[in-house]
This record gives sequence, C-alpha cells and structure tokens, in this order.
Amino acid sequence: CASLQLSNTAILHQIRRDQVTDTCRANSVSSRKRRVLTPNDLKHLVVDEDHEMIYCYVPKVACTNWKRVMMVLTGRGKYSDPMEIPANEAHVSSNLKTLNQYSIPEINHRLKNYMKFLFVREPFERLVSAYRNKFTQKYNTSFHKRYGTKIVRRQRKNATQEALRKGDDVKFEEFVAYLIDPHTQREEPFNEHWQTVYSLCHPCHIHYDLIGKYETLEEDSNYILQLAGVGNYLKFPTYAKSTRTTDEMTTEFFQNISSEHQTQLYEVYKLDFLMFNYSVPSYLKLE
Repeated sequence: CASLQLSNTAILHQIRRDQVTDTCRANSVSSRKRRVLTPNDLKHLVVDEDHEMIYCYVPKVACTNWKRVMMVLTGRGKYSDPMEIPANEAHVSSNLKTLNQYSIPEINHRLKNYMKFLFVREPFERLVSAYRNKFTQKYNTSFHKRYGTKIVRRQRKNATQEALRKGDDVKFEEFVAYLIDPHTQREEPFNEHWQTVYSLCHPCHIHYDLIGKYETLEEDSNYILQLAGVGNYLKFPTYAKSTRTTDEMTTEFFQNISSEHQTQLYEVYKLDFLMFNYSVPSYLKLE
C-alpha cells in the first residue's frame, strides 16, 4: 500500500511540474525576457550541501518553518528540533547559505544535481497575509517607514502630517493601488513579501523537482523530507496558527476593491495563478 501511496504522490508532483512547464512555454512569447540568471537572482535559494537540496523560500508560505528545518539539516547536529530555533534567528541570513554565494561553476553544478523545491500559496491569500503582517501590526515600524509612508503619500488625498510621518495605517485598498501603480513597478522590484513567486524563484529558468503547496503543507513537506532521506528523524513542525489568513478573510479584504483594481491586480499575479494551478477566485469581479 505504501508504494502505491508514494506513486500517487509522485504523479501529483509530476502534474504540478508539467503545469509550470506548460505555463512557461505558453507565456514565453509574452515575456521575451529569456535572460540568463545572475547570482543576484539566486538570493532566495537556500542550499543544503549535506543532503544536496535547494529550497527557494517564498515569504508568507511557511518560510520561517522551512528555514528552521533547513537550519536543522545544515547545522550538522547543532539543532535537532526546528521549533527550538527562534523565528527571528531563522531569518538571519548568515544562518543559511544561499546559492548566490557560490561561483558560477558551483552554482551550475548544484542546480543540475541537487533536489530543488519551493512552496506556493494562493496568490491573493498570500498578499492579504503579507498586508496583515506588515501593515496592521504595530511592531512592524520598519515597513511602515519604508513602504507605508510612501503608499500614504502616493495614494491618500489630504493625508494628515502624522500619517505621512508614520505610515502605520495603510488601508488594503491603498496597498492594492500602490501595487498596480505603474510607477511602483518602474521604481524598484517589489518587496519579497509581495513579489511574485515567478520573480523570486524563477520557475521558468530553474527546473524545480517538487512544488509544495501551502494547502497541503504537512504532507508535501514530509514527502520532501522523506525523499531527502531524513524523514525518519525529522518531521515538519505542525502548528495551529489561529491568526492564519484564510480564504474567507481574503474574500472580505477584496470586498472594497473596485473591479478595475481587481482586474489590474490579477494581471500582476496572473502567472502565479496559472503556473501553480490556482483558479480565479470566485469573489473577484473582473472587468
């Protein structure tokens, strides 16, 4: 029975890989950016040399727990329980090695031979999760200063001096208006918390062996750990997060977004929807 179970899982991952390949092929005409990846493009690819794995982390898709797991895997015995690692320590960049730190031949060798995986999530749910985390929490002052003030300045008519200074009361509608503003896209790349998976992990240039989904996080994660040969002593941390952004919540957030803005926002994230097989949300009023 176990082998049958495994082959079903293998088929599922094959279908997910094919979906990415097909989407890349179908859209290569429109995105003529068949550019060569530079080391700078590889900052999100975490390398585990001992188990020959590469994990592309996507913020707001269980990336803290996966980074913790990678620290256990690469720590050579320094850590045994992922949940003993404080969340902020998991995000200290020097604690994990990323692919951009290698020479070009080493990069190519690893991309060719290591098992590569990433985790994805319904794009608008991820976006609402990022918004809630970065703009509605009082402690995220660096985000309020860096992005909030800019969003308020650009999107809010008659903003108060305090709002312009603090940037800590950005409304979701303002955040959306900022994301679809052509000026924003020209100015600089999106912050990693709302950047598309397509741009963070380059799935059209890098052939991922496994695409895990947030919706099936535990099964997919433990399957990957099993394939890595560590499944017998390392399990993906299970956790019940009461604050988790849900589909219902996302629906609610999109209630106040005009259909014009919804349509433009969908265009921004369209490749992520198509590539990872997420259907157009039923709450959208597309034009």
